[in-house]
Amino acid sequence: MTPRNFLVRGLIAGFIASLFSFGIAYSVGEPQVDAAIAVEQAAAPDEADGHDHHSHSHADDAGTEVSRDHQSTFGLATGILTVGTALGGVIGLASAFAVGRIGRLRPSQSTALVAVVGYVSFSLVPFLKYPSTPPAVGNGDTIGDRTLYYFVVQGIAILAAVAAVVVAHRLLDRIGTYRTVLAAAGGFLLVVVVTALAMPTVNELGDFPADTLWLFRLASLLTNATLWAGIGIILVGLIGRLYERETMTVARKDLAASL
Repeated sequence: MTPRNFLVRGLIAGFIASLFSFGIAYSVGEPQVDAAIAVEQAAAPDEADGHDHHSHSHADDAGTEVSRDHQSTFGLATGILTVGTALGGVIGLASAFAVGRIGRLRPSQSTALVAVVGYVSFSLVPFLKYPSTPPAVGNGDTIGDRTLYYFVVQGIAILAAVAAVVVAHRLLDRIGTYRTVLAAAGGFLLVVVVTALAMPTVNELGDFPADTLWLFRLASLLTNATLWAGIGIILVGLIGRLYERETMTVARKDLAASL
């Protein structure tokens, strides 16, 4: 089992999972984006120059406008498929590195662990501290600071997750599985909780409707969770089949050599 085997299967898993994630984003997330845009447009004063405040289109560097319809379909699909496929490849390579380095776990089991730890540290923890916000929410002057805060929490969570796995690997034979899991998970939680409490709080919601904000963030969480879960489940299945096939091949060669 080579890193290339993991990479190719990770890319495949990422692409397939992206299709499911796009379906969630389009059916559940986009209506909430439209609702947020409606709130933004209702709050914006009418201008006398006759500009249309209801198209919510964007122009690229060449001045070509991208309509809201294209943003919510082709643009959304392209973004999710690109990011999801690349993410699947990264998880595949990380899983290849983890094989044989996490106790006595089989490749499919270590791959599942990589996907779970990756989702919690890379996505869930920073989301819980700094959840996504829809249009009309947030001060444009603070977007740089808010982005920096998010990446700081994300980086610390990733480092804490890696440290927890390393500690767990060293403690496993000494104190057993149950205590090792408690120690590693407890240490990780301690680090991320302290980090979340120490980082600045961002509260720029204003009078934005609470139900629209909640539904938008729930849709964002579901979209991201679908992508990670899809990659994990599909990649574990593909790696499991590959491991079984290679194990059977080695067993047949050993049997033939013993005759």
